[in-house]
Amino acid sequence: MSQFEDRFWSSRDGLRLHYRDYPGTPADAERPPVLCLPGLTRNARDFANLAERLSPEWRVICPDLRGRGDSAYARDSRTYQPAQYVEDIEALLEETGITRFVAIGTSLGGLMTMMLASGGPARVAGAVLNDIGPVLEPAGLERIFEYVGQGRSFPTWMHAARALQDSQGEAFPRYGISDWLAMAKRVMTLGQNGRIVFDYDMKIAEPFAALAKGEALDLWPAYDALVGRPLLIVRGALSDLFSVATLDEMLRRNAAAEAVTLADIGHAPTLDEPEAVAAIARLLERVG
Repeated sequence: MSQFEDRFWSSRDGLRLHYRDYPGTPADAERPPVLCLPGLTRNARDFANLAERLSPEWRVICPDLRGRGDSAYARDSRTYQPAQYVEDIEALLEETGITRFVAIGTSLGGLMTMMLASGGPARVAGAVLNDIGPVLEPAGLERIFEYVGQGRSFPTWMHAARALQDSQGEAFPRYGISDWLAMAKRVMTLGQNGRIVFDYDMKIAEPFAALAKGEALDLWPAYDALVGRPLLIVRGALSDLFSVATLDEMLRRNAAAEAVTLADIGHAPTLDEPEAVAAIARLLERVG
């Protein structure tokens, strides 16, 4: 098992933010690190298997966004929004001296990947967009809005796993109880009262509610910033957030992108699926 170091950086508004750093021992010192950006309610642990596969050949950095995992909670819940998350990652890149990277973004992390590209395409050596595109489907947003920030807790990990199965079983119909236990341990933690709780600030739901019910943002220009970069687009065939029509338009705009659709998977794939593992390996082979 690859070892990682727990490290911290400071946001520009003074929060202490956490990331896992899998240092790696790459033969080529110029090889860019892999920056893994998680979904709305996920955290650095979500990429543990991926990071262990890629290191030691690649340095892998897995941040906890503000309000998640071991990162500090925001003083102002209005900062729980994509532009602020991107600013936080910009501060991480500056503090670590990283000028070029491969971004792997799940859901919200994929939106951040596009936004980072729009702020400087040349620094993106390659990218993976995991079940996300420039258009977010209302049904998916509404489903997420229904469960995010609910603040539920559970007496045991088995109770937590069963609760995830009840709420997300349609997205992962092949999952057995061991899979749900693994997912629970990625997205939950042991709370101070001894009960199992979700590992994020419940207030992240407040700005998301405005996004879910507000006007759609035009993210196509941000996506277009990835043209010319090695790009992999992963879609769960059962996804209710990322449509086939959006994927088709993404491929039309960027014929060099590779797309992989995962059968019997909804939002969002873990990137541990064999087809996703193979596709990420192909992408990294294209990174110069």
